[in-house]
Amino acid sequence: MKFSKTAAFGLFFSLALVVAGCGQTKSASETDPSTASTPAATESKLNVQVSFYPMYEFTKNVAGDLADVHTLVPAGMEPHDWEPTPQDMASIEKADVLVYNGAGMESWIDQVKDSLSNDKLVQVEASKGINLLEGGEHDHNHGSEGTAEEHNHDHDHADEASTEEHDHDHDHANEGTTEEHDHNHDHADTATTEEHDHDHDHGDETATEEHAHSHSHDHGGLDPHVWLSPALAIQEVRNIEAGLTEAAPEHAEQFKQNADAYVAKLEALDTDFKAAVTDSKRKDFITQHAAFGYLAQEYGLQQVPIAGLSPEQEPSAAQMASVIDFAKEHQVKTIFFETLVSSKVSETIANEVGAKTAVLNPIEGLTEEEISAGMDYISVMRQNLEALKLALNE
Repeated sequence: MKFSKTAAFGLFFSLALVVAGCGQTKSASETDPSTASTPAATESKLNVQVSFYPMYEFTKNVAGDLADVHTLVPAGMEPHDWEPTPQDMASIEKADVLVYNGAGMESWIDQVKDSLSNDKLVQVEASKGINLLEGGEHDHNHGSEGTAEEHNHDHDHADEASTEEHDHDHDHANEGTTEEHDHNHDHADTATTEEHDHDHDHGDETATEEHAHSHSHDHGGLDPHVWLSPALAIQEVRNIEAGLTEAAPEHAEQFKQNADAYVAKLEALDTDFKAAVTDSKRKDFITQHAAFGYLAQEYGLQQVPIAGLSPEQEPSAAQMASVIDFAKEHQVKTIFFETLVSSKVSETIANEVGAKTAVLNPIEGLTEEEISAGMDYISVMRQNLEALKLALNE
């Protein structure tokens, strides 16, 4: 039963209160790097709960030693599939700060927030103020080379917060207060995309568009993958800095210093991406799912996704045929797949067109192997950069 169902959620939250009252046992998220060597929160440190890996990476780099940061989604798990347990609910209830990406990435977030009784909890929506792409803007219209570069984003953003006008009751003292989001997200499709019996017998090209729009896995039609653009990751880091400063204003200067140091690394990464694609032979790349729209937009590239925003959805026969035709017409030599999900679809297309496969990591979580190797957001993004450089110059 899906978390979005009211009855299930009520039961989960009731159990969460029992767990909270009886004392917390070991959390599933303790397999994550965020908790592998982190002691229990002390009174001198902020207790910060974050939704999934990129939020952990950004938050930990801003917080430094001033917070215990815990990731809700366990290592190795695809976050699109994850739902909070009663124990996770209890952890959130006890936290000082909750950091989540937003833009529909965490389909469970609104119901969780509506059920919390901790009115002191600082809630940070990291993607606040970012011009969000519609899911349909990653459409499967591969017939023209300019498809992904011609995003006509009619986002009339009057200010930094305008992209988040989901009926938010923002009572912010200043522009940097990105955290007190009592969001009343009236997403009409809250439960729909999690309950698909993926019956994709699409016999024509129209079905391709229907597939892209109807299977956004509770993203509310928005693309949440903003962290994959280093330039937008900087904005997320700054929002997190503002949230931690609200929770512990006495440490504002240290948070700023930490954030500045990490932003410098992201700026260097951004510069390297720009340099790598400037003189590349081609501007298009084929990905397993539409996770790289912001990266493509930032650097003038064309993402050609096999499937839509959620990596778990199966592409239709029409989508597969469209991507194969595109790959043959444009002589694509590399088909990208990703960690945490099966590479079968990418391998099928690669075999059909005589291409090879390679990893382009959406960094929705780290595998146990990546954790053991000491990988982090910066190092994985640099691997992505090298993979793209090779593919764009074949």
